[in-house]
Amino acid sequence: MMPNTIPFRVIHYSLQGSVPTPGLLIGDNIIDLQAAGLATSIDDLLAHWSERLPRLTVLATSAHAPTVPLAQATLYAPVPTSGTVYCAGANYHDHIAEMAKIRGLPVPPQDDREPWHFIKPTRACITGPGPVQRPEGCNKLDWEAELAVVIGRKTHRISVAEALSCVAGYTVANDLSARDLSRRAARSPDNPFYFDWLAHKGFDGSCPIGPWLTPAGSIDPQNLRIQLSVNGVNKQDSNTSGMIFSVAEQIAHLSRRTTLLPGDIILTGTPAGVGSGRNEYLAPGDRVSVEVEGLGELVNTIVDMMEPSA
Repeated sequence: MMPNTIPFRVIHYSLQGSVPTPGLLIGDNIIDLQAAGLATSIDDLLAHWSERLPRLTVLATSAHAPTVPLAQATLYAPVPTSGTVYCAGANYHDHIAEMAKIRGLPVPPQDDREPWHFIKPTRACITGPGPVQRPEGCNKLDWEAELAVVIGRKTHRISVAEALSCVAGYTVANDLSARDLSRRAARSPDNPFYFDWLAHKGFDGSCPIGPWLTPAGSIDPQNLRIQLSVNGVNKQDSNTSGMIFSVAEQIAHLSRRTTLLPGDIILTGTPAGVGSGRNEYLAPGDRVSVEVEGLGELVNTIVDMMEPSA
């Protein structure tokens, strides 16, 4: 059951034989938002988030809306693939220390004055709960548990103080990384074509998110436990308070670079405990679970790349 402070969550779901549709999850029951006249799609809902949010709250407390059990539904990524995915790099103090240790280097001073982000190709990368294919040629598929922020209104040059006001909600993410595809071994490190960020971070299914979107409401994004396990064994266990740049600081920074739009997603960084720090990597059959306090559990199973159909 959900905490009393969170009256509902938004899901993208289907029932057997039906087309995926937006839904309102209340406890273990779903209200069809399209049938309720509140959203034709998740895109539509986020585009009018401020206007629709009060109506969603009223619907969540209605005793008359028809519902179906969550157990009968298949869940998809709760946010559409029409936005942009911005991913924060090196944004937890403990992860910085971990990566320095891997490279045999001293921990660098925390003197950066602004965060940095890269972008994933959204339509190919975003997926929801369920199977994720390991990319072709990858033997070092790594995990990265992350808090994901979903933008709910057009935002440009917003202040840090006001930044959280543009957030529709939060969800759970796993920034999967093909570590052994990130560098082209046939080229020297000083070659401008040595790094390959697309192969490293942009392969199909590299951005699982879910299982649902939790409205921002009273959530404090800087005080949430974040955990990841592989086959039931805990690998990451930290708190979002360990971020170097807060969610608000990241939003403000990005909004100075580009206009943020409804449906855009910000992955806010990962804490220590990634696979490369342990020399452990994901293999077909592995079950990966990511949990962020109050936001649910995202579960994916790794499968090998399937042969293309004839």
